[in-house]
Amino acid sequence: MLLAGSVAAQYSISGTVYDSSRTIPVKGVTVKSTNGMVTLTDSLGRYAIAANDKDSLTFIYHNKATTWFSVKKIDNQNNLDISLHITLTEKFRTLKEVKVFSKSYQQDSIANREEYSKAFNYSKPGISTNSSPYSGTPGLDLDEFINIFRFKRNKQLQHLQTRVLEQEQESYISYRFNKTLVKRVTHLEGKNLDTFMIRYRPTFSFLQLSTTPTFYQYILNASYQFRRENKIPDEQKEAP
Repeated sequence: MLLAGSVAAQYSISGTVYDSSRTIPVKGVTVKSTNGMVTLTDSLGRYAIAANDKDSLTFIYHNKATTWFSVKKIDNQNNLDISLHITLTEKFRTLKEVKVFSKSYQQDSIANREEYSKAFNYSKPGISTNSSPYSGTPGLDLDEFINIFRFKRNKQLQHLQTRVLEQEQESYISYRFNKTLVKRVTHLEGKNLDTFMIRYRPTFSFLQLSTTPTFYQYILNASYQFRRENKIPDEQKEAP
């Protein structure tokens, strides 16, 4: 028979793991609970794990673990962010934003939009008019007028919006024009496949407008041209 108050409260602990700069999220960190539950941080460094108030959590990266965090001492179970004593280079930041395929392209795109929501909600300001409460005649909206001169902030938001859209487009191209598919269609391998992937990488607009048969035909036609230019016999397989 359980005594009153002996049932442990259940929680869903979530947050983000960053590197030592507290700005770059860390993917692939193991989050482990004393109750046996284990999860990994996603491409944005985020995690969620079930635990009760008798459990503790630890974070493991490259076989090195942090101290244990007691669940009952966590003030905000929905925002347990931690910073590891590691430094990630800009290379890892680029991978985080563009080249992650642990989730589907659609899921990463949604996460991207959420992370940069301010940029996507931004619209270029213009001058609007209103009626003066004193004269009743049209005049400049002062708030809009002031906003036009915030050039630095506006330029930064425009640049960020453009950058995120370009990253999404590159991610979509890589999602459809991937080595597994191209190898299956062209039978190219090794260095020839690598060169082909770079030389005949399609544009985002082409992929948006093309049907699947059209896309496959493009790859096939490009492979014929590539073989002729490089004097590669049809269906030749490279030695591993």
